[in-house]
Amino acid sequence: MSPFKDLKLALEVLNQEGTYSEGDTVIGTLSFSLKSDTKVKSISVKAKGDANVLWTEDDETYSAHERYFKIKEDLVAKNPGGTVLPRGAHNINFTLKIPQGKMPSSFKKKNGKIVYMVEAKISRSWRWPSSVTTEIKFDSKSFPPIQQAMRPLNGSVDKELGTFSKGQLQMTASVNRGVCFPGETLSAYARICNSSSKNVKPKFSLHRKIVYRVKKHTKTSDKVIFKMVGDPITPRSEVTVPCAVKIPVDAVYTLHNCQIISVEYYLKVYLDVSFAFDPEVVFPLLVVPSNLVHAQLNEEVGHI
Repeated sequence: MSPFKDLKLALEVLNQEGTYSEGDTVIGTLSFSLKSDTKVKSISVKAKGDANVLWTEDDETYSAHERYFKIKEDLVAKNPGGTVLPRGAHNINFTLKIPQGKMPSSFKKKNGKIVYMVEAKISRSWRWPSSVTTEIKFDSKSFPPIQQAMRPLNGSVDKELGTFSKGQLQMTASVNRGVCFPGETLSAYARICNSSSKNVKPKFSLHRKIVYRVKKHTKTSDKVIFKMVGDPITPRSEVTVPCAVKIPVDAVYTLHNCQIISVEYYLKVYLDVSFAFDPEVVFPLLVVPSNLVHAQLNEEVGHI
């Protein structure tokens, strides 16, 4: 039975979100209590960041691993003869500096994860080590430049109908920005000119595309995370359809700087046409932390 009671790791909170990023310092305390004097070989604390993917397909298992960093500090240095800790309560403070670099944000899905951890370990001779682990939420500072994506995105498509119907469809679509944050609502619209002989339905769908990679093998998940269907547009009419595109509060950030996992978003605006290929306009979107968007908006206001 382990003599270490109430073994805990407590980390200082750096911000309101409780997140860490490249270059931050993890400040924490390892605490425990001893009922009697106890000899230990060493006490250490480490922080690390790792990405893993795993899936099975056609009885074949694919897996890959990436390590972003691993740093370690000895809280009680290794001693061949051991170090005796007195009975009672112990609180050992430590600091670990996360290195600089372009590391991806935390991520967890069925087939892959990116996890950042802090672990403390107490080693004794001829005994299993005692350890305690806590996960930290990592928000990367590394994103594609968002200045260009702050502008409205526009696109258009024309389609000539035939076989089962006649006429032409024209659609112009727009979204107010190409960058957003979880919980935000974007403004989009579609202006449709239906010169055909049939009804068409305007639709808006927000997609999250995740790609897992193991060498030349990939596994892709493309999920619709928001959808809106407009009223049918009758023949020989022109209509403008607005749409409030809601970004889920729990949306993971765009992930572009991991070799084995990527996350992309795109908004598809299209017309549902029976017995024909649907004309569509597709807008790529960046989902980033809210502070990046607000900082860019404030900068633009300051330049006015």
